[in-house]
Amino acid sequence: MIDLKFLRENPDVVRESQRTRGADPELVDALISADETRREAIQVADELRSQQKAFGKKIGQAAPEDRPALLEGSNELKAKVKEAEEAQKAAEEQVYQLQMKLDNIVEGAPAGGEDDFVVLEHVGEPKVFDFEPKDHLDLGESLGLIDVKRGTKVGGARFYYLTGDGAFLQLGMLTLAAQKAREAGFSLMIPPVLVRPEVMSGTGFLGEHSEEIYYLERDNLYLVGTSEVALAGYHQDEIIDLSQGPVKYAGWSSCFRREAGSYGKDTRGILRVHQFDKLEMFVYCKPEEAAAQHQALLAMERDMLSAVEVPYRIIDVAGGDLGSSAARKFDTEAWIPSQGTYRELTSTSNCTTFQARRLQTRYRDQDGRTQVAATLNGTLATTRWLVAILENNQQADGSVVVPEALRPFVGKEVLEPQK
Repeated sequence: MIDLKFLRENPDVVRESQRTRGADPELVDALISADETRREAIQVADELRSQQKAFGKKIGQAAPEDRPALLEGSNELKAKVKEAEEAQKAAEEQVYQLQMKLDNIVEGAPAGGEDDFVVLEHVGEPKVFDFEPKDHLDLGESLGLIDVKRGTKVGGARFYYLTGDGAFLQLGMLTLAAQKAREAGFSLMIPPVLVRPEVMSGTGFLGEHSEEIYYLERDNLYLVGTSEVALAGYHQDEIIDLSQGPVKYAGWSSCFRREAGSYGKDTRGILRVHQFDKLEMFVYCKPEEAAAQHQALLAMERDMLSAVEVPYRIIDVAGGDLGSSAARKFDTEAWIPSQGTYRELTSTSNCTTFQARRLQTRYRDQDGRTQVAATLNGTLATTRWLVAILENNQQADGSVVVPEALRPFVGKEVLEPQK
């Protein structure tokens, strides 16, 4: 959620952020009005409590014969205090509900929706094949790496098996990412994949995209779509030490997404599936360090993409496609030869203080005062990368050259079609 003090002092900035997202700017005015009501209710309740305290002293000092009348007045005042406290509670709840609806303030992202991104850079040239390139599923099946048919038989649509060298290819990719993260000062974690509602809500995933999330009603738990959620919840209600610099984690987990509303899109292969594995970077830092940390996460993604040898581009995601918690997001998109286009491989988001304010994650500044931390996240490797790796490294005979960085894990230089 956003800072109410910032909202009061910069309402036009928040309104413009809403417009950049294509969201309703009138929500800003509704929250400002609710906040004024809340502050007035607090003042009334405080004044009545002060009167009640003073009245209590007066009763204690009164003569015995005067006390019955004073006690009657005390009861009336007590009823007024209770009524004022109930009004305060209702006003605070209204503010909270409106705060939870208001998205993070956009910082530098272009306006517009999904198609209004800005391309910042192209890295590598799309390979020109002298043969008709196969798509990743044809390659995966012929090489014995992917089995969608049996995945569908066991789990339903959009489930799959990674088999043989396909499993080693993914494990190698994720292990390489984990090693790179550790070298960059990240602590590796294998976090829970089930989280409580307050953690899922705290990260901003229970808004308009809640249909994407698997919910276990019997247990009142959610399956995560990214380990970002569990890593954000790791320091919920804590004061963390940022005196030595940012605190950085890399979470390796399975992730689950319902892909609601995407039926008919990318149904072939493993591009858009219900379950996948991912290594997600997560950073806690001071707010003034967040922009620099965002660039550092993007640099990590660049390094990893270079290691798996795929051409890609970097885009600045438009405000309307950010998601509620991100103030700015950069995506990297790899060239997919069979589709003749770029498709998303990673995202890295600067969530400023939005998530940490919801989850009450704070730190102490130089003066010892508690402040709200900033959080950032970025993907360092995920199952979807196999699509780009297979298609960009294929050869005319149907084999696939294993990127050099992954060969120690896979144990092969070339993956050959199975006979």
